[in-house]
Amino acid sequence: MNLMQAVDNFQLRKDHPNFRSGDTVRVHVKIREGDKYRIQIFEGVVLARKRHGVSSTFTVRKVSSGYGVERIFPLHSPVIEKLEVVKRGKVRRARLYYLRERRGKAARLKEIGRFDARNEGAASAADDES
Repeated sequence: MNLMQAVDNFQLRKDHPNFRSGDTVRVHVKIREGDKYRIQIFEGVVLARKRHGVSSTFTVRKVSSGYGVERIFPLHSPVIEKLEVVKRGKVRRARLYYLRERRGKAARLKEIGRFDARNEGAASAADDES
């Protein structure tokens, strides 16, 4: 392993839950105001994930006051305080850019089921055993 890969592996965060396109996530973002920090929550649907090691990003879209708002978050950034999966969406595509043109009921995704963060470890451990 060369030096660049060692530095990249050191900067990777392992504390994020598994999520994919179509999931509704709640991203706790650190916002700097002057010399103080506060946490702001951005909740929406994951449209896409780009997987490039340390420079991995994911795009989250929400509708706020009738306007669609999208933010691209670096996955391994210290700006992200916490990442929660609220619910899982059943989708058949990796990039959900078609949701940009949809409004109201047409923009809904089928739900796999409520996601409980407490049971994530138990579910993955049960999968490993079988």
